[in-house]
Amino acid sequence: MSRVVLILRPEPGASETAARARALGLEPVIAPLFTIAPLPWDPPDPGDFDALFLTSANAARCAGPALGLFTPLPCWAVGDATAAAARAAGFGDVRTGPGDGAALAEAAARAGVRRALHLHGRDHAPLTGPGLRIESRIVYASEAVNALPEAAGAPGDAVAMIHSPRAGALFASLAARKSGIVIAAISAAAAAAAGGGWAGIAVSGAPRDEALLELAVKLCKNEDARKGHSRRAGAGGADGL
Repeated sequence: MSRVVLILRPEPGASETAARARALGLEPVIAPLFTIAPLPWDPPDPGDFDALFLTSANAARCAGPALGLFTPLPCWAVGDATAAAARAAGFGDVRTGPGDGAALAEAAARAGVRRALHLHGRDHAPLTGPGLRIESRIVYASEAVNALPEAAGAPGDAVAMIHSPRAGALFASLAARKSGIVIAAISAAAAAAAGGGWAGIAVSGAPRDEALLELAVKLCKNEDARKGHSRRAGAGGADGL
């Protein structure tokens, strides 16, 4: 595999993805496009809710001591990484969703949830579900960098892993050279945000980091996949960071 893999998501997720990439035989270069910063928030009365929604592991990591007020509630987490962060924060009843915020809300509604608290980042997609009343709180911000990290400046041929539409748009605006870079996007929306001019664009078959890594392996191994312009539809997570 001659191409390096650019991992552009924030820490600590970037290092976690890099470890999995090395285990798959990839050559990862960590170059986060965002830094995560906790924000103060005013927790509502936990008694007003019958569930907590988390659409990013960063929400569990950044919510601080106030999150402990809600650990008796069932926690609906958008994917495996977010579920693990919820358990680490003290939640005992964690329901893991399919990696998509909209599907998570629909599944919770089908399970009988009627009023939920959604903790999320400053940039997020609002959640809705049939019969659901969702109150939300911003608990962190993902601050964009002003220039590509040095590690991503001259990677030669590379596969860039794009975890969200916001990351796709930012990477496109900062990249000085596109001709040698193949975009591996976690969703069709993330691919569209990255725009054109790349050596190729491919979309993960599922909105999960593991599926995106599998795609990166294929792009590094398969010359046809590198040069192709494949857009397989996928549903992105609510935050995707």
